[in-house]
Amino acid sequence: MLSTTAVPGISDLPPMQSDSLLALIALADADPRPEKIDVGVGVYRDGQGRTPILRAVKEAERRLWEQQETKSYLGSVGDKRFAELLRPILLGDHAGDERIAGVQTPGGCGALFLGFKLVRSANPDARLFVGTPTWPNHVPLARGAGLELVEYPYYDREAGEIRFDEMLASLGEARRGDVVLLHGCCHNPTGADLTDAQWDEVTRLVAERGLLPFIDIAYQGLGRGLDEDARGLRGMLAACDEVLIAQSCDKNFGVYRDRVGAFYLKAKRREASATAMAHVLQLAREAWSMPPDHGAAAVRIVLEDEGLRADWLAELDSMRERIARVREQLAAADERLAFIADQYGMFSMLPLSRDQVLHLRERHAVYMADSGRINVLGMADEAVDRFVAAVVETLNDPATHG
Repeated sequence: MLSTTAVPGISDLPPMQSDSLLALIALADADPRPEKIDVGVGVYRDGQGRTPILRAVKEAERRLWEQQETKSYLGSVGDKRFAELLRPILLGDHAGDERIAGVQTPGGCGALFLGFKLVRSANPDARLFVGTPTWPNHVPLARGAGLELVEYPYYDREAGEIRFDEMLASLGEARRGDVVLLHGCCHNPTGADLTDAQWDEVTRLVAERGLLPFIDIAYQGLGRGLDEDARGLRGMLAACDEVLIAQSCDKNFGVYRDRVGAFYLKAKRREASATAMAHVLQLAREAWSMPPDHGAAAVRIVLEDEGLRADWLAELDSMRERIARVREQLAAADERLAFIADQYGMFSMLPLSRDQVLHLRERHAVYMADSGRINVLGMADEAVDRFVAAVVETLNDPATHG
């Protein structure tokens, strides 16, 4: 006789808390005010407020459309040539190191997923040290892999500076084999990058304590330059026997919806690297079988062609120059925003309370994350002055101070 005892099923699942950034996008979309400004979405926008397809990528896609002869499977490794061509850009002088292996992934999230899962397989007792604040998807991805998380202080929002001494003290408590998650450049969500000297100090600590550095580098080229933005990563490769890297082309090639990334690992020996990569490919097989091809193929075509590569670099330069120009404009508007000029990349975290963020949203149609995190490139040139005026008015309004 079958049991009549109630068994929980998918119909009994509890409600999920919605992603705050996705909810913010929906709120902004629903706002009918024509003057609304949405600096919550993390995509590059040009002076007209558009997120264009880069010229080099558009031409690569045209060639791909004309020349591609099949849509057959490539396997879990994806586009091998894509991962090879990224090596000198990402790894610099370490590009020829046979202890470093890489594979294409569905964006930077796919690379993080593989890295966290690999850590869990290799050392179930390893803890993951994560800076506060960090990119919102880091924590759920790590928890989904079953890793124990330990937070380390990173940024003081009120002071607009890195809590470096506290960061070092916290990392000094890590055990051998623990993993340290670091942002390669253009720190999301704060824009506050480690200086070269600070990178050197963190690298010495990681190497001396036998920690495993995991570098998430999603904005290379949008900070100081391709080589400058990879300096900290390359220092870790020089100092450490084992390193994990999550890379994304979504931002510096503008291929957001195509999900273009790569995962690289360095092991102590070439044979160990090959074994570790076999585990990675099994994880990839279980998760997505094969990464999407179109975006990675377009990036490969750009990097293979001297003319397209030069055009991409020129476009990347112009993107970086606009970031610096808007940062200077924001910083010059009020001394309380001056710190923005000393930061890098698309994001900054304004010294605003949640009530002030809501005030901006309701009174000025300015949308940003509750934390005060903004995309400095989230608006057209004509909207920058209006944005700044709204922020300054909110900072000055006693009624918004809780």
